[in-house]
Amino acid sequence: MASHTTAALGGLEQLRMCGAGAGRALAVLTSGGDAQGQHEQWRGGTGERPPGARSRARRAQPSRRGGTRWDAECGGLLQQLVEEGRRAGSRGRRGPWPCAWPGSHGSLVPSAGKIPESVAQTYSHLNIVGLVGSIDNDFCGTDMTIGTDSALHRIMEVIDAITTTAQSHQRTFVLEVMGRHCGYLALVSALASGADWLFIPESPPEDGWENFMCERLGETRSRGSRLNIIIIAEGAIDRHGKPITSTYVKDLVVQRLGFDTRVTVLGHVQRGGTPSAFDRVLSSKMGMEAVMALLEATPDTPACVVSLSGNQNVRLPLMECVQVTKDVQKAMDEKRFDEAIQLRGRLGLRLPVSAFVQSNFSVAILNVGAPAAGMNAAVRSAVRTGISQGHKVYIIHDGFEGLAKGQIHEVNWHDVAGWLGRGGSMLGTKRTLPKTCLEKIVENVRAYNIQALLVIGGFEAYEGVLQLVEARSQYEELCFVMCVIPATISNNVPGTDFSLGSDTAVNAAMESCDRIKQSASGTKRRVFIVETMGGYCGYLSTVTGIAVGADAAYVFEDPFTIHDLKANVEHLTDKMKTDIQRGLVLRNEKSHEHYTTEFLYNLYSSEGRGIFDCRTNVLGHLQQGGAPTPFDRNYGTKLGVKAMLWMSDKLRQSYRKGRVFANSADSACVIGLRKKTVAFSPVTELQKVTDFEHRMPQEQWWLDLRLMLKMLANYQISLTEYVPGKMEHVTRRTLSIEKGF
Repeated sequence: MASHTTAALGGLEQLRMCGAGAGRALAVLTSGGDAQGQHEQWRGGTGERPPGARSRARRAQPSRRGGTRWDAECGGLLQQLVEEGRRAGSRGRRGPWPCAWPGSHGSLVPSAGKIPESVAQTYSHLNIVGLVGSIDNDFCGTDMTIGTDSALHRIMEVIDAITTTAQSHQRTFVLEVMGRHCGYLALVSALASGADWLFIPESPPEDGWENFMCERLGETRSRGSRLNIIIIAEGAIDRHGKPITSTYVKDLVVQRLGFDTRVTVLGHVQRGGTPSAFDRVLSSKMGMEAVMALLEATPDTPACVVSLSGNQNVRLPLMECVQVTKDVQKAMDEKRFDEAIQLRGRLGLRLPVSAFVQSNFSVAILNVGAPAAGMNAAVRSAVRTGISQGHKVYIIHDGFEGLAKGQIHEVNWHDVAGWLGRGGSMLGTKRTLPKTCLEKIVENVRAYNIQALLVIGGFEAYEGVLQLVEARSQYEELCFVMCVIPATISNNVPGTDFSLGSDTAVNAAMESCDRIKQSASGTKRRVFIVETMGGYCGYLSTVTGIAVGADAAYVFEDPFTIHDLKANVEHLTDKMKTDIQRGLVLRNEKSHEHYTTEFLYNLYSSEGRGIFDCRTNVLGHLQQGGAPTPFDRNYGTKLGVKAMLWMSDKLRQSYRKGRVFANSADSACVIGLRKKTVAFSPVTELQKVTDFEHRMPQEQWWLDLRLMLKMLANYQISLTEYVPGKMEHVTRRTLSIEKGF
């Protein structure tokens, strides 16, 4: 919230000219259940504020704590607003918030004995910007609320742990997750774990669901599965509004099937723990955007909510979001479940093709490049989608080298069971490019009649498909459909904003840096220089730097000189005079030819002598390991499904005279998330915007985050480069489920 003590400034341009935040007072308050990431939200909003803005809160530092814990030194107005708000409950539920409150402090003026008349006159106008912190992800208008991703981390940690004991004892586990009347946590955790059955309140099961569920569980056991997972949202109901409880489901399985069944209620475990990297960055971005929205607001600016759409921050009218959220609950109360689903987000159901229908198409899948978390999830979903489409699906071991050597095997539905939560590459992956063994590849393509190729990997996957496309003029056998799913921790593949594995890598680097910072805090007056992977691409360093509150992050895309290094050393010298006597500097492994990690260590050690000492850490290949995060599991699953469906359509379009012939530019594409949509980009078009020397796109969207990185490190920055979010209107979120998966 912001109150005006001077004439309103008109727009962000004037703020840039006049001094951001001059004459403004900012206040922060939280309400409702706690959620991981709210520390970073406060840090992004008030802890590191633009010059000129006044905040009655102590400086915030990035925290490993979840929930909400901050000590505010608030004056009478904010204190009274908090007290009144707590007593009245959420205005968004009881009635509409006013868009702004000019002269609306009647209950607070001296006649009511609340605040002095002079204070009421000084703060006669109040602008409101909301950030949604909730693990339930039940607020309409945003793709993700702050805390949701961290809650999914807690759920998946429990499911992964339960899976091992369930397999040992051949048990069925019924897991109850939170979410009240929203099934998002249950749905996403079911997709990320490959659960056998799911109950969510928005889509109650049809009558007779007990028979279908028991039949499904029995089938999986008969095929050799040693466990069953059933996930139930705490607000799950049947078509008649009767609650479906975890105890009822357990008793049903025991009585009908005789399976050894246990119930696990996760409860408030989901609210606790360390915030994920996604939540730390999301809340920091939203906090900064909220401050900018307040600073450029005028007395006529309506209240808004900062939301996430794709990977973009947008501003939405508060009342529109609140109204749609209320409409969802009203539709569910009145048992209009189809309408509730449409309001929550369009739910696409795709019926599986009968297993007896054959398409006569042959599709092959391989991994290329370095291992990345999420590869196996993408392979699993692509295999099962291909089989459901009636295709013959082959898996190829060891990348293009395996294709040349004939390491090709037909795969069935159950061969990929249990792959979803595994890190690395189950198929095996190598960096070999097709041009080194092109004739052997063509020979095996002909022998196995491969008509479509799905390549999952990093820059080598993109480059390899490009080489196959260029060789079409020489070899007619290569005129088949091709698709690349970007999977690399470096996030350096053109055609997508996010690559599979990058989220897991950022979390691995973040956890290591958290431990390093803890060591530095105990030692006092110590600076750590940490080297991350990524090649020439500085995505890992930048995003990890924001997540851990780094003092600097050196990357190739943002050139730096010795003068910049000198300024960073001086900044850390000043920091050691405060109560935060530690430093953390990140360096991308190829950020500079001469300013190596060893050079930085020597420079910082020499210039900081007597003030702080210095240590180095090279994180190395630990960034490639570990189980995939919930984001990478679901992202891989979605990309695998979408890629295979796209390839199926292309195969049908390219089938002529008894054969597949695809030589158009759009028959070989990279699939990826670009801003707000999943898009297919022809590799020949992406070639024009690729820096092949440094193996990355010519333009990087995440460079805009570096302004926030510097601001949160307490550097004096200019707002001239800041790109504010646009004011939009509420749209329905899209959520696709492939029925039967």
